[in-house]
Amino acid sequence: MQSKKKQSESAIKKITISADEIKKYLAQNAPKAYKAKELAKNLNISKTIYLKFRQTLKQLVADGKIIRFPKGRFGLPQSTPEVEGELHVKTQGYGFLRREDGGEDVYINLKNMGIALHKDRVLVKLLAIRSGEMPEGVVIKVLERARSQIVGIYRRGKKIGFVVPDDIKIMKDILVSDEDALNAQNGQKVVVEIRNWEHANKSPEGVITEILGFPTDRGVEMESIVRSFGLPHKFSDKLNEQAESIPGATPADELARRLDLRNEIVFTIDPEDSKDFDDAVSLKKLGNGNWQLGVHIADVSYYVQPNSELDQEAQKRGTSVYLVDRVIPMLPEHLSNQICSLKPDEERLTFSVIMELSSSGRLLNSEFHQSVIKSKKRFTYEEVQAIIENQLESPEFKETIHTMHELSQKLTRSRMEYGSLDFDIPEPKIILDEQGVPIDIKIRERKDSHRLIEEFMLLANRVVAQYIGITLSKQVNQTLPFVYRIHEKPDSVKIQNFIEFVNALGYEFSAAKSTRPKAIQTFLAGIEKEQDRKLINQILLRSLMKAKYTTQNVGHFGLAFKYYTHFTSPIRRYPDLMVHRLLKAYLKSPHADNVDFKLKMLEQQCKHATEREIKAMEAERASVKLKQVEFIEKFIGETFDGIISGVVTFGIFVEIPQYFIDGLIHVNDLEPDFYVLDEKKYCLTGQSTGKIYRLGDPVQVKVARVNKDEKLIDFTLATEFRNQKQVQKKLNSKKHKKNRHS
Repeated sequence: MQSKKKQSESAIKKITISADEIKKYLAQNAPKAYKAKELAKNLNISKTIYLKFRQTLKQLVADGKIIRFPKGRFGLPQSTPEVEGELHVKTQGYGFLRREDGGEDVYINLKNMGIALHKDRVLVKLLAIRSGEMPEGVVIKVLERARSQIVGIYRRGKKIGFVVPDDIKIMKDILVSDEDALNAQNGQKVVVEIRNWEHANKSPEGVITEILGFPTDRGVEMESIVRSFGLPHKFSDKLNEQAESIPGATPADELARRLDLRNEIVFTIDPEDSKDFDDAVSLKKLGNGNWQLGVHIADVSYYVQPNSELDQEAQKRGTSVYLVDRVIPMLPEHLSNQICSLKPDEERLTFSVIMELSSSGRLLNSEFHQSVIKSKKRFTYEEVQAIIENQLESPEFKETIHTMHELSQKLTRSRMEYGSLDFDIPEPKIILDEQGVPIDIKIRERKDSHRLIEEFMLLANRVVAQYIGITLSKQVNQTLPFVYRIHEKPDSVKIQNFIEFVNALGYEFSAAKSTRPKAIQTFLAGIEKEQDRKLINQILLRSLMKAKYTTQNVGHFGLAFKYYTHFTSPIRRYPDLMVHRLLKAYLKSPHADNVDFKLKMLEQQCKHATEREIKAMEAERASVKLKQVEFIEKFIGETFDGIISGVVTFGIFVEIPQYFIDGLIHVNDLEPDFYVLDEKKYCLTGQSTGKIYRLGDPVQVKVARVNKDEKLIDFTLATEFRNQKQVQKKLNSKKHKKNRHS
């Protein structure tokens, strides 16, 4: 009787179901996974509550309690590996996890992102996959938000307001109640902070913290970029007061202990619009016929003490940010533009690298001194270039500048002999009027005057790194904790793709040579065609690793230096300030206590500095893109010569070299065909016409559309097909023949 009773009870369809019951069943049958209908059948779920049952499943997935496996199967999280990293979302909705352990990227489906956003640091559980397939995972926890605030357009709905993020990689609108809207008007740019977001199947809720204005208002779009990248756009009153309280006059006892270079011919060479002069140079001939080159760097570490509030803010910022219309400094203006800036005819504290070089430019020895200088002149690059070309007279400095130019050329030749790579990629310089409107875009020229300073700074940076990494470490018989600027060898997969690409172009280059900078340099020098050289340089740059800061020295591949650091810009880069402090400490006592602790602390600071550098670069590019979009808008309908600069499944990107402006030609605007992307050969090929659009090919384009809100530019091919009907007829004819033969 009891057995029959149980059977009858089990046959009764359930009209309620709890999350705990679902988890219990999955636990009892682990590691099996079930489709929703299969699970409902096994749990005797009635049709009347099936939709609610599906909602419960979704909620359990969103909460990370169960996993939705490929092919729509549900199960408990298994003891599969969990990895941490940064989530990178693509505009199509899916994303990839860039793992912190350096492992292969992990594919993340939109449904498996949970409440993570683009560039959040997340914990991901790997899903079981077939051998040879790309790893796939599900976000189970957000470890650190990439941003606390989001910029977007405020829209007022019927019942509630919401913010549409500017960043199209943020797929969710943020709901904002009226009491949290700061009286924002429909269509205004605002800054919103997410306060509540518990489940992926619900929209996040937020609070508007700032109203920037309407997108058409002057300066609003640039302010949006500043807020979007989380750039600290102003210093607190307290920090400004602390900076301004630092006296400009140096105590006599401090001057007395420093190397006095106030009577030496020392001067600065900087951009015309620069205000923070953090490096000065000097050169004189010694009695033995050698040259004494001095690189004198602003001694910021004298004014900014470790762990002070000023230091903490500088470390947090990591770097100065140079947007098109402004500079967001790492240090308050009183420090960066006043007492630390090496202004002419004013005493300034410096940290000097004094180097003796032979007449051929070979480094013989070097010294490091805390010093005091009085710059004799503030030169611009243009003025020095004019002196080099004998177009400007400067009796007091002409001989020194000409000798510096000659020495810098010898240093360049020597560096190239070792295999340094010099791509010399042109950069845009955007000219603004008084209202901040772009009126022209020019090439930011890199002339001999720029190279002169670059070579001297490269040498000083290398000399400091070699002194710590080789000389002092050998002297004390221990590896001293230090900050290096490294550039790792190319990724094997990317470099193999590069090799296949250049081989397809008809150039010979082997994998054996790809790990030697000198071999790459020789290969690049042998490319005679200008178009091919530009294209191959572009692809090679994409194949190389990115430079970064670390305590683990592996050398600098691009420069072909075994030891390299950043020492010459402490006003605008925090790692340089770290290097100054370390060098001072080791000059005083060349030993290191608590090495493991110092290495760990320095490595954390290096990682943060690298992250801030990347964010600054992205913000700078965004500001350039903004002004490029504003500039090109007035040329809608006009035709330009262009070069294909990118190839993707949905079309081709074309650059107008005249203005360094990129736009998209969608596949729908190409010759009618079905196009296939060859990622290794960087080309789109039409399957019927055989038409190929390859990276680097010249094309004529017409500016078709400009979307200022999304910073998008659309081009069309300027040379229209003479008879679209003939093209379509040709395609139809091919299809007819194919069908007839089949």
